[in-house]
Amino acid sequence: MRALFSDILDQTKNVRVVGAAASAADAREQIADLKPNVITLDVEMPGMSGIDFLEEIMESSPLPVVMLSSLTQAGTETSLKAFELGAVECFPKPLKATPEQFAKTVGKLGKIVLAAANSNVRDRHKLQAKREAAAAAAAEAPRFAWNGRFVAFSASMGGIDALTTILADWPDECPPTVICLQTEPMLAETFIKRLDADLKCSVKIARDGAPLAQGTIHIAADPERHVVVEPGQPPKIRLMEREPVEGARPSANLLYGSIARAGIPAVGALLTGMGNDGAKGLKLLHDSGMDTLVQDPRSALVSEAPAAAIALDPSVAQVPLDDLGERVIGLCNQS
Repeated sequence: MRALFSDILDQTKNVRVVGAAASAADAREQIADLKPNVITLDVEMPGMSGIDFLEEIMESSPLPVVMLSSLTQAGTETSLKAFELGAVECFPKPLKATPEQFAKTVGKLGKIVLAAANSNVRDRHKLQAKREAAAAAAAEAPRFAWNGRFVAFSASMGGIDALTTILADWPDECPPTVICLQTEPMLAETFIKRLDADLKCSVKIARDGAPLAQGTIHIAADPERHVVVEPGQPPKIRLMEREPVEGARPSANLLYGSIARAGIPAVGALLTGMGNDGAKGLKLLHDSGMDTLVQDPRSALVSEAPAAAIALDPSVAQVPLDDLGERVIGLCNQS
């Protein structure tokens, strides 16, 4: 497996593999000597596990880490733990795939590693303290009174971390919320279950025909279908089977564009991620008179998508991650 991934990465433009280690002890020595920009770390290793070694790395000298894990229920739980500890991304090991599926899946790894090299590794201790402070502040805040605006988020690489921060203080009667999330479907399902258990509001997998109701967050992560919003009383979610839009499915551009065309009062916020998906759609939303926000690239784990939105519309509001949730809720609050 090490030889396979090393070969794949060596064939990626602008990526050079400087070392391969069989264990945490071996890796610890190589990291000190080779000083890599990015580490790929297998969850399953002899001796110290990948998760324990990830925690050690983040405690001692934080580096961008891409975790390699299996696509199983246990694997997705482990992936969420890796995100909590500070991993930039969790990449599924395609152990049971056709050669074509395997080539397609691992072809993404080089792009992920390049994005990880330019990522912002956050101080997890400070982040946890801010999340706890935000939760305490939310508990003492006046009761939320919805003003009729809906919310649409989009995110890809780094999105699980960003959404965990933003939604931590989402009120129980939150504005109807739709999220376009680019991540592995099984990981998304586990993430949704975790959020639904932890948050005061309801969190669901986006379903075709589901009405957008107050107190519910819908997360769309199906790589086979796009998500759009259909006007009505109330508006409804529609899932569409069609080709990717500029390489993305589900497409944030389609989500934002559908809200803009329908004239549904909404707030759109584009979060951390690779590529430029969402930039055009967010501008359409802004041009239709809606409030639009972009995660400040300096606070984004991966700044490519926010930077693309800012380049297309320099007037878009840039908000640090720690303030985004409060800002969006403020725009949807009557008071």
